[in-house]
Amino acid sequence: MTKPSGLPQYPKSYWLDSTNLPAYPALEQSIEVDAAVVGGGISGITTAYLLAKEGLKVALIEAGRLLNGTTGSTTAKITAQHDLFYDPLIRSSGIEKAELYYRAADDAISFIRQTVEEYDISCGLKEQDAYVFTDSDAYIGKLQSEMEAYHKLGIPSSYTEHIELPVPHKAAIVMHKQAQFHPLHYLQELVGAFVKAGGAIYEQTTAVDVEQGRRPKIMTLSGHSITCKHVVSCTHFPFYEALGLYFARMHADRSYVLGIQSKAHYPGGMYISAEDPVRSVRSVDMSDGGKLLLIGGQGHKTGQGICTIRHYEELEQFSEQYFQPERIAYRWSAQDLVTDDKLPYIGHLTSGTDNIYVATGFRKWGMTSGTTSALLIRDLIMERDNPFAPLFSPSRPITLAGVGKLITDNVDVAKHLVAGKLELVRKKPEEVAEDEGSVVTVAGKRAGAYRDKEGKLYLVDTTCTHMGCEVEWNNGDRTWDCPCHGSRFSITGEVIEGPAEKPLKSLSAASER
Repeated sequence: MTKPSGLPQYPKSYWLDSTNLPAYPALEQSIEVDAAVVGGGISGITTAYLLAKEGLKVALIEAGRLLNGTTGSTTAKITAQHDLFYDPLIRSSGIEKAELYYRAADDAISFIRQTVEEYDISCGLKEQDAYVFTDSDAYIGKLQSEMEAYHKLGIPSSYTEHIELPVPHKAAIVMHKQAQFHPLHYLQELVGAFVKAGGAIYEQTTAVDVEQGRRPKIMTLSGHSITCKHVVSCTHFPFYEALGLYFARMHADRSYVLGIQSKAHYPGGMYISAEDPVRSVRSVDMSDGGKLLLIGGQGHKTGQGICTIRHYEELEQFSEQYFQPERIAYRWSAQDLVTDDKLPYIGHLTSGTDNIYVATGFRKWGMTSGTTSALLIRDLIMERDNPFAPLFSPSRPITLAGVGKLITDNVDVAKHLVAGKLELVRKKPEEVAEDEGSVVTVAGKRAGAYRDKEGKLYLVDTTCTHMGCEVEWNNGDRTWDCPCHGSRFSITGEVIEGPAEKPLKSLSAASER
């Protein structure tokens, strides 16, 4: 067997690499519509599509390109099995809320299946069993408790001490008849259906603020506006918070994926480990007839922890140990937001904003949660009853456990805010090698430097434009990441992910070595 050639030099998502997405123009004038949806991922596209089907005049805007955010970097498991989740939810919130959560996820799976059938979408939709497995004696009891929760909720499932996946294990729970697909091929068809229904799409159009009122107005970075009856924020982190304090109620987690090609037999199914470090495995049937295994995991808070390239290296070692890779064809990472009680925020932005809606906090399960959010927000806008509205309401009462998590997360934010300001930096920009990024000192102040392979140097102020924390260099993805609230910036300082809206300040023009 040929030894793997190692990690690809640059991150690239298989989903994006295998999809030809059309380009759409930027918004070049102020417009009026019935509903404006901000964010071009699964939640935004599905919401816009559903509202257009209802006969509303809808505009969908995206700060960059459609599907180039978290949706384009998912593992694309369509499942109601969201880690070991139902037993803790029953214990903290009761069986009624756990039943609602499962029903919402199951309804989302059914919607995706029905939509694929309705439009005859070629997106590799395949039924799969979903497994949570463990190799730790300490987790066997937790799996058994989760299995009991499945039984209480009537979830088709089973418990086993053996799985076919060639990894160490002692037990697993199985949620039957879940699914997987190619998310971009699926959503590409929804985009086409949305446009056909009269929807308008504007890319490279950044929403920065909302003027509230009976007909709210979205203000864009270019100075144009969208006046509408309903504003829907599906921007990963809400681009507009009002008094919702979302930055204090969520934290950002990153995780990593390798796409490996292997001739080893794959038994089917979608897998995730119960214990850390998390290992996630699923397969992809490629268009050329080959098979790609997606090996994921290594989650951590954004901007914190070990050098990020090491997360990819840990997954590489795991792949070599158990899956005989011939080649690592892809590597990429993504981040998602986690709420204090681990339930998404879907609904009215605040209790006082009845025409502004938000969908966020999907905790890395965006295929179902993003679809759930679209179905729920459609019903809210169309003034229909939806049984899941109270469960996911962003204004729901905070739980006791949530209070503790809120305090812990914000103490962590304060720690990193102070640590970044007190850090002693001695490295100079001229010491930065080619294709290297580093925190440096410029005129006695902390700065960020990256030198590209041609020797060109880029210098930015490392103070995050959201709330003033100091960003850190992400060597794995070549970005500047904020350890406080998860904002990410390019080597030139442009915003990749919020909550920051403004770029990092450039300290000098690019210079040659």
